[in-house]
Amino acid sequence: MGEIILLRHGETEWSKEGRHTGRTDLPLTERGREQAVAAGRLVAERGDRITAVWSSPAQRAQDTAKLAGLSLDGVDPDLWEWDYGGYEGVTTTQIQQSRPGWYLWHDGVIPGGPDGFPGEAVEHVGERCDRVIARVLPLVQGPEASDGDVVLVAHGHLLRILAARWIGLPAREGSRLKLDTASVSSLGFEHEVPVLSGWNELPR
Repeated sequence: MGEIILLRHGETEWSKEGRHTGRTDLPLTERGREQAVAAGRLVAERGDRITAVWSSPAQRAQDTAKLAGLSLDGVDPDLWEWDYGGYEGVTTTQIQQSRPGWYLWHDGVIPGGPDGFPGEAVEHVGERCDRVIARVLPLVQGPEASDGDVVLVAHGHLLRILAARWIGLPAREGSRLKLDTASVSSLGFEHEVPVLSGWNELPR
């Protein structure tokens, strides 16, 4: 059986500043571009096992894939980052000034983002991740699988939720899976049971 490789995009100005970056399509910083190249060396260790690569529609994700030396097979709208609504571009510290103790994973977002982003509940993000998993699963397990790996290039919170859903946990349990920019993780199997086979690996 193959594995699903998760590649988080490299650094942007907002990720560096801790600002919630959902649908705002910011470019990679120079450091982010360097991170993407370095992450590509980790992915390249898998050799010719990679059979498909999909990315979020965000340019920062697609650029990360290209800089990592990956050839995209397609763009999947379900891989967009969590829509933070009215908290788009805002830091946790700023939100807690008006909502003391606010925590994204428990308290959610509000509508009214800068470009009309409606915002979405964590459970809705989980539903999107379930659709991604359903599309990818036949490529890594089952009679049609080629024993190759599928790479998904996307965003921090989205990939944390996807990993939680992979191992059968509620979407909000992605809160327990820290994920750094340009990190490489893998979802695989142990005796055909979905597991986290590698997590948050960074280039040395």
